[in-house]
Amino acid sequence: MFEHYSVLLDETIDALNIKEDGIYVDCTLGGGGHSSRILEKLTTGHLYCFDQDTNAIEAERLSKISDNFTIIHANFKEIKARLSMEGVYKVDGIVFDLGVSSPQFDNAERGFSYNTDARLDMRMNQEQPLSAYEVVNNYSYQDLVTILYKYADEKFAKSIARMIEKERQVKPIETTFELVEIVKKAIPARARRTGGHPAKRTFQAIRIEVNDELNVFERALTDSLDLLNVGGRVAVISFHSLEDKITKYMFNEKTAVPDLPMGMPVIPEEYQPRFKKVTRKPIVADEKELSENRRSHSAKLSNLLSSWRSGRWRHSSCP
Repeated sequence: MFEHYSVLLDETIDALNIKEDGIYVDCTLGGGGHSSRILEKLTTGHLYCFDQDTNAIEAERLSKISDNFTIIHANFKEIKARLSMEGVYKVDGIVFDLGVSSPQFDNAERGFSYNTDARLDMRMNQEQPLSAYEVVNNYSYQDLVTILYKYADEKFAKSIARMIEKERQVKPIETTFELVEIVKKAIPARARRTGGHPAKRTFQAIRIEVNDELNVFERALTDSLDLLNVGGRVAVISFHSLEDKITKYMFNEKTAVPDLPMGMPVIPEEYQPRFKKVTRKPIVADEKELSENRRSHSAKLSNLLSSWRSGRWRHSSCP
């Protein structure tokens, strides 16, 4: 059973400002929490749901609510191409719920968690060839150092990479617990006493590499903005600083006003940015949600965006 707590559910649905006849996209179907709530608000509208995890797709229960949906078995980096195959070129809202879902972590066989023993895997798309096993056993020392620094800011990256290199010369590193023990040996004892599980950053970095998460998200977010109708919105739920950084940078870039002469009372229409931020600060979970779901502690509903082309506004009021 694919059960998943949908983080920031009410806040995300409010952020999308759903129209009953609108076209919406859930880029991360998962357990169907966000999709279900979107469908409840649609009458003649339609929802397109992406997911590359066949387990999530097979577990969907959206048909109990409505038939106004289409499930697309693909990575959301294909959002433009796959929607065009459906005859869809513009939409009214898009939601990204990034990271790994709770069922993926909880299913030991998927190899995402450092708390359960399983073969090293970490693939969100179980049909792709690259897994954590290949990364750990075949990447060079320098490549391992790079991903540990780049994707997890692991200050013991060199020690961990060197220990992995040493251990795999004896035998292949096959399981999550084998990797955990190698990481523990590479990190000084005093450092292991604070900051949570010592393998947390290593597992995060390898998972991001296996699934190419950051490049995929940046590409999909760029394409999503091109797909928005006037008045359309994008909602992004991120779980670590690198995802948040991509979102902030892109949204700031898209809503920036070009340099104009001081004192200009009205921004000429041709210089107005196409988009406007709906909220300036990320939305975080309330106390009730935090008490119900520990995963919500790191979640941010970041910088909602609204397509904006009509009307004029004074220079001082621009974001």
